[in-house]
Amino acid sequence: MTIREQYENRLKQKKEIRNHPMGRVLLDQESRYMEPFKIYGNVYYVGDSWVCVHIVDTGDGLLMIDAGNCGATDMLIHTIWSSGFNPADIKWIVLSHGHVDHVGGVNFMRKMFGSKVYLGEPDALMFKEHPELSYIQDSANIGDSIFEPDEIIHDGDIKKFGNTEIQFYMVPGHTMGTIACFFNIFDGAEVKRAGYYGGFGFNTLQKNYLIEIGDIEYKNRQIYLNSLDKVRNENVDVFLGNHTNNNNLIEKVAYLKEHPDENPFVDTAEWGKYLDEKRDSLVEFMADPKNN
Repeated sequence: MTIREQYENRLKQKKEIRNHPMGRVLLDQESRYMEPFKIYGNVYYVGDSWVCVHIVDTGDGLLMIDAGNCGATDMLIHTIWSSGFNPADIKWIVLSHGHVDHVGGVNFMRKMFGSKVYLGEPDALMFKEHPELSYIQDSANIGDSIFEPDEIIHDGDIKKFGNTEIQFYMVPGHTMGTIACFFNIFDGAEVKRAGYYGGFGFNTLQKNYLIEIGDIEYKNRQIYLNSLDKVRNENVDVFLGNHTNNNNLIEKVAYLKEHPDENPFVDTAEWGKYLDEKRDSLVEFMADPKNN
């Protein structure tokens, strides 16, 4: 292949990515940049306008929840610096689940800073046995790859990161290794309970997807419903989203700017309300003949 042919082949690949159903989120990611901000106390937002990334200042190093979309690591590093933190201080990365749009910064941050990576056991197994289900092949960067986590998260685990103790649960559905976690967050002497659910999308409950992975009876849909029920009644003061639409993050940021003395992220009813909405939407989805 000539140099010219190589170049034209690359243009063809880029066009294919742009025409991909997820092309809008794989390219031009800088258009989704958001200024970092404090959510509450020792919890900060460093994600973009689509994929959430949170930093928890544990008093003994930084914990990062998720690592952004593949192709957005440069922007993530910039956002962490802009938040007043040094990316080299990120000791731990807890991953919500093993999809391409949440693991983007893992390889760089582990190699560059020695960050330890935590992932739910079923998704760690998925990386080994069915890496295609991570959708890493959708990344616009051919150099992106999946990885083996440093530590596995099991259902019911309690892990301590600095002054922050986190209760983990497996909530299979979006992936089989999706996690939910709950932990105290601090603003001086005031303590709130944060809750995080690691994946709400129905894309992995679609008929064609389930048939391809061998779930011809669509059992994963009921598994998802069971997961919502499992953690529905957890006490949560601050609901942290996996994607920004989960907790209306964009709207809350705008509200914060206009009402700096009020914090819309502190809402004891939001967790249960959103999980109920997802339950009702999923029941409706399951009853729709076109999905069966």
